[in-house]
Amino acid sequence: MDIENILNNNFRGCALIYEKKKNILKKAFGYADVPNKVKNHLDTKFATASAGKVFVAVGILQLIEKGILHFEDRIGEIFDFELNQINSNITVEQLLNHTSGIPDYFDETVMNEYEQLWTDYPNYKIRSNKDIFPLFINKPMMYSPGSKFQYNNTGYVVLAEIIEKIAGMKFDIFLQDKVFKPCGMYSTGYYELDRMPAKCAINYIYDEKRDDYRTNIFSVDAKGTGAGGAFTTIGDIQLFWDCLLSYKLLSLTMTNNMLSNHSGIEECYGYGIWLKNCNGCFIPYFQGSDPGVSFISSYDIKKQRLIVLISNFGDNVWKLLREIYKN
Repeated sequence: MDIENILNNNFRGCALIYEKKKNILKKAFGYADVPNKVKNHLDTKFATASAGKVFVAVGILQLIEKGILHFEDRIGEIFDFELNQINSNITVEQLLNHTSGIPDYFDETVMNEYEQLWTDYPNYKIRSNKDIFPLFINKPMMYSPGSKFQYNNTGYVVLAEIIEKIAGMKFDIFLQDKVFKPCGMYSTGYYELDRMPAKCAINYIYDEKRDDYRTNIFSVDAKGTGAGGAFTTIGDIQLFWDCLLSYKLLSLTMTNNMLSNHSGIEECYGYGIWLKNCNGCFIPYFQGSDPGVSFISSYDIKKQRLIVLISNFGDNVWKLLREIYKN
């Protein structure tokens, strides 16, 4: 496997390829802080955008396994605030598998760039799930619940709010206690951009007009929500897969349920996780993309091959993953 040649010197971020209990590649590339020439390292924390949905899904499934939440529970029964035009019969499962039809605050079929959201609503206001509500709460439904699959960011903001309602704590604190700590993921968390801990990579966006790079601090949420925004390391992602697939986070039955196709035909989706159909066998993966952020991680259970690719320059990790698959 000629991985070094595939990644070469153009990739900026961290990469991990682990197969049959052996490291094929574990390497950092480029800079975490360009002006100060601080290099990325294996323990550098990277933003992951929508990849965080998988953690929220695990948290929701844990509550379901405890019997204090159910797939068929409806948001109108869970929340006590006005839903306006949003259908109160949307279920937890429909939120999990992107079939709810709830208005998406960032509809990727309409908007090209995430930073378009902040033209009229400053991104520095987004520090909790409820801060996202003004962006969708007064909009009409996109379609009837359960009628089709369409990837939806709002759905996971609502799921994170459900965690807070039931658990009585902030969703990120809940995930820290119930997902990250049990896995030993001590370098993973939801950080405010103006209160970043040590060893976090700065994310860069290419500016064509100036032919240089700017940071994404005005282009993404000030703090992550249920829709995404967790920071993590390649090592912590490996720990997450290990715990998930050894049933330390969920039971065998619930894990298999999570990794089963619940919506989509060409684009298959479980609960919080994508599924690549390879000759009738699904390869689970989760991914994220924001201005200056790109992340993907897959686990081929049959080949016991884990791949993690994270870039703080928004490099095309999807193309790299396809090329790795060919080798």
